[in-house]
Amino acid sequence: MAERKLINVREELQKARAHGYAIGAFNTNNLEVTKAICNAASNYDLPILIQTTPGAIEYAGLRQIFDIVTNEIESSGIKAAVHLDHAKDFYIIKEAIEIGYKSIMFDGSALSYEENVSLTAKVVDFAHRYGVSVEAEIGLIGTEEGGHMSHKSRFSTAEEVTRFVESTEIDSVAVSVGNEHGAPKDERVDHGLLHRIADVIDIPLVMHGASGLSTGDIRQAWGLLNSTLIQTSGKHLPAP
Repeated sequence: MAERKLINVREELQKARAHGYAIGAFNTNNLEVTKAICNAASNYDLPILIQTTPGAIEYAGLRQIFDIVTNEIESSGIKAAVHLDHAKDFYIIKEAIEIGYKSIMFDGSALSYEENVSLTAKVVDFAHRYGVSVEAEIGLIGTEEGGHMSHKSRFSTAEEVTRFVESTEIDSVAVSVGNEHGAPKDERVDHGLLHRIADVIDIPLVMHGASGLSTGDIRQAWGLLNSTLIQTSGKHLPAP
């Protein structure tokens, strides 16, 4: 298969961290949403990620949704890559990487700490052979991606995040600091906790649930961190 022209996600995240800006990541499950994302992104000379969840893949098909997103990225000329979001099954991760995904998230946050570390490290070992960036989650972000309520939040701690990053060698880490998945709600981010976590790790942080956060919360998170990957299902991020 010919190599598709997509951004190097690890390099772009590191560049964002070094220069103090955030990269937006937006969910899609069809052509129409993908076109809207690419059209909006074409107004800015900034990199983004276009995300597909396992639910979106089940709906559209892995090969089909990958081709839709990559074709739209290439035809629009934006700086972007396809990201596999909230994958819990190693088989889906393996298949996505072999098709051409350049960024994946393994979500073992509902597992015990030991299981999460073990399975995340396995994913990192496989993905890094292909030059694929790996995100993982420690702590527990409320509400499953896709809006299915299945658990309450459990906030991350700076100590836990530090151990997790060191043990797994992931490229970016998603944390729970008051952010939640799903439709907009009355969320309150603990910016002090977010800052403490940012101070003790040297990789980019990921904030899920931007669809439910206020613009003020997003801007404050931007100001606190060296860089953040901010993920949203539909809300426009404020221009930098």
